[in-house]
Amino acid sequence: MNANPTIAIAGATGAVGEEILQCLINLDVPVGDLKLLASARSAGKEIVFKGKPYIIEELTEHSFAGVDIAFFSAGGSLSEKFAPIAAAAGAIVIDNSSAFRMDDQVPLVVPEINPQALKNIPKGIVANPNCTTIISLMALFPLHEKYGLKSIIASSYQAVSGSGAEGIAELEQQTKAVANGTALEDLEKNVYLHPIACNVIPHVDVFKEGGYTKEELKMLHESRKILSLPELKVTCTCVRVPVTRSHSVSITATFANKPTVSEAQGLFARYPGIQLCDDIENLVYPMPYQTTLKQDCLVGRIREDLVLDNSLALWVVGDQVLKGAALNAVQIAQKLISG
Repeated sequence: MNANPTIAIAGATGAVGEEILQCLINLDVPVGDLKLLASARSAGKEIVFKGKPYIIEELTEHSFAGVDIAFFSAGGSLSEKFAPIAAAAGAIVIDNSSAFRMDDQVPLVVPEINPQALKNIPKGIVANPNCTTIISLMALFPLHEKYGLKSIIASSYQAVSGSGAEGIAELEQQTKAVANGTALEDLEKNVYLHPIACNVIPHVDVFKEGGYTKEELKMLHESRKILSLPELKVTCTCVRVPVTRSHSVSITATFANKPTVSEAQGLFARYPGIQLCDDIENLVYPMPYQTTLKQDCLVGRIREDLVLDNSLALWVVGDQVLKGAALNAVQIAQKLISG
């Protein structure tokens, strides 16, 4: 890998694309040249990166000549079409969509957990896991290393920014309407089938056979792949909540060996990418506003489970646009550049 790579961002004008640019600055990633790619309607616009203006180009089959690393954050269908083209042109693709996550020849990577997977990239594509999976495993992996993870019972509380700018706009519009006396039943709904203001919706992504949603099954399949635990048991309920940004996850995790709260707290206090936030005597615990625009995930409310043996209950919160997407992707690029 070139020490000063040429980097392309497909989907540069989207929320995650913009965060990738900021993460490249914040993490001081060396950039030899930069290609910003988007749809035809954005082509010709200008974005300033490190004081230098760059013109957005239309994403085409010819966009990747000379590119070393290509970030894709333009949706699954565009990733399926253009990521193999970018890889064939010699780029290593870091894809934020779900298009390649379960491909056996595509590593699915959280750099703090399984960086060794980057040693073999046969298709030239690396997949970024789902945001809820990343945030959950950031809390679970230090425990898994010590105690041996056996099962996960999780409920996620997912911010509306997970639905893009439109989700944020809908929450803001509905909140104002409710404040002005509009009944929930009369709210205008475009993004969600039900009101999101003053409500929670136990439905993220499409329902699949068995009653689980696609988002919930991602936690199962992606966790197994990332941790190399094909027998890991996972059940998950994903809920959309009226929070602008940062996902929260309530987890009960069962292990092969008995964990203790004090040991778990010590593990989190020392682990990169995690901050321990667990002082109930002083009412200190993780909340979404504390992680918004922050790199680390916060873990707290750690306690022995009262139902299952060898189990801990905990609460983890992380910025799903950052660690759940853009930051994780840029950290993968750092690993590739450093070798």
